[in-house]
Amino acid sequence: MNVDSLSYAKYPFLRDAAEHVKDHGIALDELLTHRAFQGARARGKARVIDALMHGIIQIRPMANEEDCLEEILSYPMARMYVSGVDDRFLTRRYALAEGVAMRERLEREDLDMVEEVAYQLDVAASQEGNLLRIHFTDYLRYTSRMRSKEWKLVNTEVKRGYVFLSQAKFARVLQQALQDRLESELPLPLNDDILNALGDDVRELKDSATVMRNQYKAEDFGTVSVENFPPCMKHFIGMAQAGENMPHSARFSLTAFLHHIGLSAEEILALFATSPDFDVSKTKYQVDHITGEISGTEYTPPECTTMKSYGICFEPDSLCNHPNGYVKHPLSYYRIKNRPLRRTSKGAPSPKSSKPAAPR
Repeated sequence: MNVDSLSYAKYPFLRDAAEHVKDHGIALDELLTHRAFQGARARGKARVIDALMHGIIQIRPMANEEDCLEEILSYPMARMYVSGVDDRFLTRRYALAEGVAMRERLEREDLDMVEEVAYQLDVAASQEGNLLRIHFTDYLRYTSRMRSKEWKLVNTEVKRGYVFLSQAKFARVLQQALQDRLESELPLPLNDDILNALGDDVRELKDSATVMRNQYKAEDFGTVSVENFPPCMKHFIGMAQAGENMPHSARFSLTAFLHHIGLSAEEILALFATSPDFDVSKTKYQVDHITGEISGTEYTPPECTTMKSYGICFEPDSLCNHPNGYVKHPLSYYRIKNRPLRRTSKGAPSPKSSKPAAPR
């Protein structure tokens, strides 16, 4: 397929985009230091800031070939900035932002271009009417971490070993393919000359990433005792602090749990700020909905049996598994742990102890 400069600017990760740059004879030291490429360097830094702050890289209007070239060059600059910072949280968030940006553009492309992008991401695909098909092994490779039931293979159209997808769903699969590629490629090995050229910009980006990653710590729950959280909630908090993507059911459960033990919506929102797919407005809406600010209903986390069915019951301890079945709900676990208890001979909480205090 004959791809033009505008397409390279929209999808600068394409192998052919790199060849397009080579055709212009631009050397690396020129890109890093020459005044002619100051705009490309600034745009590369902006890509990283977009990823860090907004979770998506915005494409700017491009009126001519020079604008397109600058946008293409901003991509290797962004990769070098991310590599210079060398922070796992930033790397994951940058990979996600590039992936989301690509997905949104592919949803509006003609299918020939979608197929071309797939080919250059090493995802074999072909068109079937208005659908795209990929082999089920490729489908499973890129959807294994998508927790929604709609992505399970049994809920898709499969014929002769191929999965048939709408353009939007296929674009989501390619998003994961790009994310995986970027996370595996970054950080790049940078020599001292490159690091010196990136200089203050890398230090600034490193500070910004550190501030965002460290906005919230588990020990900063005020008077709420994290040690008394059930294992599942501790696991979710660990995922959030490590910058890992959490399944929707885990986010819902953690948000409802923290709300019912007394954390404010702002404190809950701050916890999710370290997630690589964090979007302030979207996350605030979800938190406000779960806590009743929007819906009028204060949701509680699911019962333990429901969480097991969702696959989000992690590392149950002796209290969770006690044969007398004291704990059937995450809030019950927290209430039991937060009150003075008389112990049975086996060390379990006595069923005759006082009623649990109201959740904080």
